[in-house]
Amino acid sequence: MELLRENPALLKYILAEEKGVKPGEEPPSIKSMRRLEIADYEEASDSGHFRFYPKGTFILNALKEWADSMARELEALEVSTPFIYSWERDDIRGQTESFHERHYVVYGSDKRPFVLRFASDFGLFRMISEATLSWRNLPFRMYEYSMSFRLERSGELKGLKRLRAFHMPDIHSFAADLEMGWEEFEKIFTLYLERAAETGVEFALVFRVVEDFWESSKEKILNLMKRSEAPAFVDVLSGMKHYWVIKSELQAVDSVGGNLQLATVQLDVEDSERYGITYIDREGKERGAIIVHCSIGSLERWLYALLEEAHKMEYPSLPLWLAPTQLRFIPVSEEYVEVCEEMASLLEGRVDIDDRDLSVGRRIRDASREWVNMIVVVGKKEIEEGLLPVRFRSGKVEEMTLEDIQRIIYEEMEGFPYLPLPLPKRLSKRFTFTGSS
Repeated sequence: MELLRENPALLKYILAEEKGVKPGEEPPSIKSMRRLEIADYEEASDSGHFRFYPKGTFILNALKEWADSMARELEALEVSTPFIYSWERDDIRGQTESFHERHYVVYGSDKRPFVLRFASDFGLFRMISEATLSWRNLPFRMYEYSMSFRLERSGELKGLKRLRAFHMPDIHSFAADLEMGWEEFEKIFTLYLERAAETGVEFALVFRVVEDFWESSKEKILNLMKRSEAPAFVDVLSGMKHYWVIKSELQAVDSVGGNLQLATVQLDVEDSERYGITYIDREGKERGAIIVHCSIGSLERWLYALLEEAHKMEYPSLPLWLAPTQLRFIPVSEEYVEVCEEMASLLEGRVDIDDRDLSVGRRIRDASREWVNMIVVVGKKEIEEGLLPVRFRSGKVEEMTLEDIQRIIYEEMEGFPYLPLPLPKRLSKRFTFTGSS
């Protein structure tokens, strides 16, 4: 119990997932995603399909760039494949049934049934099955970012936590044998763990492993856990329930004690035979490949986890690299709007200007309600002295120069993608999407 007390995320995961303790209240991100004009339900679509406003689309795009950077680091080859596949094909039906997920079925013009993809596997595996591969090509990695679909039960849908349509960045590594496959598993798992930790999201480390593989590979699994420097929950399964022999999960913990899977890496020993994915070994013999399924997690789930992490704070905020507005200038009167424009042009960052004809106090409150990371009120005193009173989300106010502000932005952005401001710079040019302030 001492170990669990020192690692609250793991304890929360065990209570929520393994013991079935359900949160007693609604996750606050369900309301804040709408109030912040990030995302909302779309009544004209099926349940679990969302609309994303400019701020939400910006965050998804930044998360995509983040996921893309991992694929580039792994030198993965990027491809694009269709959304729908024939339900009459044995390989498609076999993998879907093995995955144990509910799926959408649609019908073509000839009334033939098609299934909407739940991940990138279908098209990619068919593509690779037609490739001519030798042992010299292995291992190699493939990357696809696309929409995926799962027909979750309506009672399971909860904000951005569980959807029926979502953006999934998938990486698959193809290896010659289990030994090479395990090396790929370790490499990509370690990368995901490091990148996930940098986001500040609270998560628990979980491994699910088939008993036979656990017995034969216990030492290297435990060594991987030790290198992770974090305690883990290990679920040993009596037999194969899916296509993998081991699966890692980064299980995020929300602000009300619920959990959700983010990143996963899976060592697949079945799908190469199902799809006919083979290579020619050193002796000229044809052999089946080992496949490592990898995803940092759906971008909507990451957005949910980040919003929920914000709600654990006294003053909620998003990390600076994901904040639609990093700094807001509030001129005390119209005569200082142009000065704010000049200062904004000198900063590399997402800077906007609240030039609306409202009181300074109201504009400060609005910026706080929007979770703007830094707020600067600009008037005669600030211009004459050259020092700007920067109000942080914590409520602390610190006098800084533009160079000081730029240094903070650079430091917080290091290692993360940068995207421009997603809305007009002047707030007077903006309008509301949700009809509420």
